[in-house]
Amino acid sequence: MLSEREVISTLNMLRTEHLDVRTVTLGVSLFDCVSHDIELFIANVKDKILRHAAQLVRVCDEVGDKYGIPVVNKRISVSPVAVVAAPFGPSGMVRVCRALDDCAKEAGVDFLGGFSALVEKGFANGDRALIEALPEALTTTDRICSSINVASSRSGINMDAVALMGEQIRKVAEASADRGGIGCAKLVVFANIPQDVPFMAGAYLGVGEPDVVINVGVSGPGVVKKAIDRALGAGVNAQGQPLTLLDIAEVIKRTAYKVTRVGEMIGTEVAHRLNLPFGVADLSLAPTPAVGDSVGEIFQSVGLSSIGAPGTTAVLAMLNDAVKKGGAFASSSVGGLSGAFIPVSEDSSIEAAATSGLLSLEKLEAMTSVCSVGLDMIAIPGDTPATTIAGIIADEMAIGMINHKTTAVRVIPVPGKGVGEEVSFGGLLGKAAIIPVPRGDASGFIRLGGRIPAPIHSLKN
Repeated sequence: MLSEREVISTLNMLRTEHLDVRTVTLGVSLFDCVSHDIELFIANVKDKILRHAAQLVRVCDEVGDKYGIPVVNKRISVSPVAVVAAPFGPSGMVRVCRALDDCAKEAGVDFLGGFSALVEKGFANGDRALIEALPEALTTTDRICSSINVASSRSGINMDAVALMGEQIRKVAEASADRGGIGCAKLVVFANIPQDVPFMAGAYLGVGEPDVVINVGVSGPGVVKKAIDRALGAGVNAQGQPLTLLDIAEVIKRTAYKVTRVGEMIGTEVAHRLNLPFGVADLSLAPTPAVGDSVGEIFQSVGLSSIGAPGTTAVLAMLNDAVKKGGAFASSSVGGLSGAFIPVSEDSSIEAAATSGLLSLEKLEAMTSVCSVGLDMIAIPGDTPATTIAGIIADEMAIGMINHKTTAVRVIPVPGKGVGEEVSFGGLLGKAAIIPVPRGDASGFIRLGGRIPAPIHSLKN
């Protein structure tokens, strides 16, 4: 139970520190909708999703109003479409994607995730069909998100899939060139993707998950920053000793505890009202472009001139670890990604550092060795070769594979634009300056294809 003091502290977080529940995501399994008849399959899918999602938005709003805690996004995740729609080929995949988009709009949710394929060890027919369909599917729909898992610590890296995704990312960008390549903002390439992610663009419902479930994603980078600022303002810890990084880590941990309790409270009540099981609370620090709701500002609070300065990776490691420790103490149902996001366009402070040149693609890659996701929402020149994009993906997948962690790549080659120019996506997606990619040619390496084998520690069982 929260003490009276903690309740008051939480209310202050709501009023002045951008605390919210970033997403309540309804997971819906589509395995019992399968049919070789595409018309019957689509009818089954629409019936099941809309039956369970009909009250989702209303209930989230009612619970948010009850506690005075806004639920910013309401979302749906479904079983990997590459599996459940395997018989239908690329054109059929596009039809399924449009049907899912119709479901999202009718249910009133912000996004629907699960237009996904898991290809870390090889391709099935449905996987190839879905990946081939990506350019048309993502540019003729508004609310569908796609994730492709190309690597795992258990299976290694499917370099054929990496090469293919380098090409498809370019094609998705070109297909949505009139909107700055925004289709790529809805497409992410993963290593070690969790099965219960509530955050987009990676959300999907895994094979081992319940038939229908509520997962919640909390946020709160502004809350963490204000807590650190208060502690530094006091100058001493509870024992009256000068404040150190150990004390700051404790502040972050305690704050993450409170934020997680709030998210789990909202999620469990929504699940109860919908008569569904509660799944996980993903306690990732998810920023927005709003000032004061930034992960990047936390780095300045602990003494760096900006995110990207020497010491950045160390601060991120401390932040990520303390968030996980606090969340794990607050809930027995922590899942998803759970840590700190560093999406460039979606965080005003990170975007400013990237625009000024203080934060490079290489530094962002180094930071992903200790954070929860990877290279996220990064605008790159539109003429970046597909093999260069594939090389960037391969590097990020290697970090995830070797370190038994989730990593991902969501880059946007902006058609017709080059380094230093700016692209704006609007809303939570924000804006970003286009940053340079590392020089050099990866084409010979990418053309070799095959699979990079899993590390020896994959044999643990």
